[in-house]
Amino acid sequence: MIKLSYNIKNYRNDLLDLIEKDYVVIELGCHTGGTTKLLQDKCHVIAVDNSPEAVDEMAKLNVEFISGDVRLHDVIAEVFMKVQKCDVLAIDLGGGYHPDTVFKVFYIWSSTFKPKHAVIRNRGLLEFFNSASGSGEDYSSSEGYLESYHDSGIPPQIKEFDLWTPSLKR
Repeated sequence: MIKLSYNIKNYRNDLLDLIEKDYVVIELGCHTGGTTKLLQDKCHVIAVDNSPEAVDEMAKLNVEFISGDVRLHDVIAEVFMKVQKCDVLAIDLGGGYHPDTVFKVFYIWSSTFKPKHAVIRNRGLLEFFNSASGSGEDYSSSEGYLESYHDSGIPPQIKEFDLWTPSLKR
């Protein structure tokens, strides 16, 4: 199941409703851990964020934290070395900004980890979903990833991220 929301309370409630004790949750965009604090004692959490504020705050929590940009191939590879699959993929990258980037991050991470559920917080994606009408073609997925794109393993580096974020070049 894939759930979209914008309201932070709805996003957190959706996550809490889905997780079970033995679940592995990959949380992308944990910032200082507001959502992570709610999850940490309920499941195994691997949290990822590149904000400097996250480092000290996440060290106080009972989770695996990776300081890094979720758009970088090295970061997804680091998480993949820890787990090759997750039960829930939680994505909150700025709430309302850059739905194109959020969708690409969802696509790459969900294709790699094949979650049962994905919960995404992004106003732009939710607005698009609520505004779109279908053409009658029936493409749907019951999992937390797009089943029509089922390639396994870590996808190759995404070259177009260089076009959007030149500051990420090494």
